[in-house]
Amino acid sequence: MHYGRLIYVIGPSGCGKDSVMKYARQRCPGKEAAFAHRYITRKAAAGGENHIHLHPDEFQGRLERGAFALNWESHGFRYGIGGEIDIWLESGMNVVVNGSRAYLPEAARRYPTMLPVLICVEPDILKHRLRLRGRESPMEIERRLERAQAYDVEHPCLECLDNSGELSLAGSRMLELVRLDRVKMRKAV
Repeated sequence: MHYGRLIYVIGPSGCGKDSVMKYARQRCPGKEAAFAHRYITRKAAAGGENHIHLHPDEFQGRLERGAFALNWESHGFRYGIGGEIDIWLESGMNVVVNGSRAYLPEAARRYPTMLPVLICVEPDILKHRLRLRGRESPMEIERRLERAQAYDVEHPCLECLDNSGELSLAGSRMLELVRLDRVKMRKAV
């Protein structure tokens, strides 16, 4: 039986993960891959990705009932990827999720055949993008930049995409990765 592969997109805040994924999604028919929404306790009006806002109590209730395949906390918010991704993977679709660098080891344990994709960007460009986004103060931006440079991401299958230039370059490479052959596996009985 063919199973899809989880494509776990990570990178520092402001690197353009959402833009790169949107580029690939717009060019990828729905039968080839699924792009999962995140459930976040951050208000949807805060800008950035098209996520589903959950009140913290609602998030906790879903977590307690096993509704999330993956979940983590970061920057004072809680993030979840719905359990529907397991159905999509079992149906043979590749599934793209916006993940967390810190949560990568747990995601890799849960999905051993996943493909982690690190979106990188030059520090000056990242700083400019964070300022344009307008979510953080100058001090918070500096802390984000420090974390981005200090964070070391390791995985044997890690793909790195440079999103410092034209979006179409990183977006086209993401589309190639999304379209990779599905992982051939037998469902454990």
